[in-house]
Amino acid sequence: MNDKDFDFQQNNQESGIVESYAKRQVETLMSKMQEKSKKESKRNKFYYSFLTLILLFCLVQIGFGVILNISKTISYRAKIATLEKIKARSEAYNIDLKQNITQFSSSSSLEGIARNNLKMAGEDEVLIIINDPKEQEKIEAEQLKLEAEQKKIREQNQKKQKKLLKRKQSKIKENAPLKEKEE
Repeated sequence: MNDKDFDFQQNNQESGIVESYAKRQVETLMSKMQEKSKKESKRNKFYYSFLTLILLFCLVQIGFGVILNISKTISYRAKIATLEKIKARSEAYNIDLKQNITQFSSSSSLEGIARNNLKMAGEDEVLIIINDPKEQEKIEAEQLKLEAEQKKIREQNQKKQKKLLKRKQSKIKENAPLKEKEE
C-alpha cells in the first residue's frame, strides 16, 4: 500500500469518526430541540387553557349580572305601575274628601244634619217627633250605613299608613348598606 492510500484510508476513518460525532451532536441537538418544543407546547396549552377558563368565568359573571339587572328592572317597573295606581286612587279619594268637606262645612248642611240626625231644633222652633216605625228603621239603616262607611274609611287609612310605613322601612333598609359603605 501506498502512503497515499494509507492517508486516504486514515482520512476516511477520521472523516467517518467526525461525521459520526457530528451526527450524534446533531441528533442530541435535535432531541433537545424536540424536548424544548414539547415543553413550550405544554406551556402554551396550559396558558391557553387557563385563559379559556378565565374568559368563561368572566362570561358567566357578565351573564349573571345581565339577568339580575333585567329581573330587577322588571320588578321595579311592576312596583312603579302599582304605585301609580295607588296614587291615582288616593288622588280620587282626596277629591271626594274635599267635596265632602265643602258640602258639610256649609251652615245649611250642618243645620240639616243637626235637625235630621241629632233631633235638634233651631231658636223659636218646637220639635215634634212622630214615632213612625218605618221611618225609624230607615233612620237606623242610614246610621248603620254611615257607621259602616266610616269604619271602611278608617280601615283604608290604616292600610295606607301600614303600606307607607313598610315602604319607609324598606327604603331605610335599602339605604342602610349604602351608608355603611360610605362610612
